[in-house]
Amino acid sequence: MVESVQNQIKELLPTVETLYNKLLLVVGESGSGKTAVLLDAAKEHECKVINLNLALSFELLELSEKQRILKLSGLIGNIIKEIGSIVFLDNIEILFDKGLKQDPLKLLQGLSRNHLMVASWNGKYKKNKLIYATPDHPEYRVYDAKDRMIVSMDKTATRNFEKI
Repeated sequence: MVESVQNQIKELLPTVETLYNKLLLVVGESGSGKTAVLLDAAKEHECKVINLNLALSFELLELSEKQRILKLSGLIGNIIKEIGSIVFLDNIEILFDKGLKQDPLKLLQGLSRNHLMVASWNGKYKKNKLIYATPDHPEYRVYDAKDRMIVSMDKTATRNFEKI
């Protein structure tokens, strides 16, 4: 299964690069193999995978709650600016923290305007919906998958997008 997901990523990256938001999401639940897929894809492109939870939490330590909210996008921009041709992000759960008062998908989309980005998404892609967490969880989010590039660990992929 991991190989077929890697092949889908490889096939979709040239298309993703032509989009306004150059973001490809690798969607799967915990333990589905997202990290292994990202590590292999990054190795193939001679890039590294950023553990966003780790890198960003280090940057947020010294900031007040208000500063965290205001500076979040810039902090992530600084983390990814020197990475290379493709940014691979894993462990993005910190973006869903209610205290940061952010829309994680919009944040990633904004950052992907200037960087080709492949990010793991700990959740589900189901019935053309991108889901994070469960309905009873405080960080629960559901997004319409239209105009999103998604590769699911269950071997499905979207191609429902418009080029700019």
